[in-house]
Amino acid sequence: MATIVSTLFSSLDGVVEIDPTWHFPYYDAAMGAAVGDDYADVDILLFGRVTYESFAGAWPERESAGDVDATFAAQIGDLRKLVATSGSADLGWRNAERLEGELVATVAALRADPGVGKVLVAGSISVVRQLLAAGLVDELRLLVHPVAARHGERLFDEGEPIYPLTLLRSEVFPTGVVRLIYAQSELPTAAGYQDVTDKLPGADAD
Repeated sequence: MATIVSTLFSSLDGVVEIDPTWHFPYYDAAMGAAVGDDYADVDILLFGRVTYESFAGAWPERESAGDVDATFAAQIGDLRKLVATSGSADLGWRNAERLEGELVATVAALRADPGVGKVLVAGSISVVRQLLAAGLVDELRLLVHPVAARHGERLFDEGEPIYPLTLLRSEVFPTGVVRLIYAQSELPTAAGYQDVTDKLPGADAD
């Protein structure tokens, strides 16, 4: 059974549409190691169209240029890539193919495939939203930057239902970036104010 992993850079106010102005000043070796961990042992990369076009427009050239980022670029290029798009244009990158069929049903089938170990959803906000709604995200990995972006697209839009999450792991980097890894979950219990009054400050005072 495959593990579906979403990896996103985020601001404190929940913006996951990356602005280089607030992203790169916080990118250090610790964040690079976290990104390396995200891409380790990946069988399939899953993209939405916009994120795929961003990747395909940059990483093949970086691989060809042979600079310090060429090794990572080659790693991405070698992976099987599924792209959720309705377009018919040539995807223009090796090992890239269109996702056939409806997104949620296809990902559910991949998740149940014993021959697939890890599917990484890189960015691709609209894809992650659909998979969260379907309960198909096994790990939501956020690299939260210590900055309020104040504009840009947020992962969690207005709507129902709420998404309870369980924190699996956390890590604080020297730049103040916090790595948070969540699993979709359920609320710990049904509770209201009257259920927590004995936990209020001073409740146990003599």
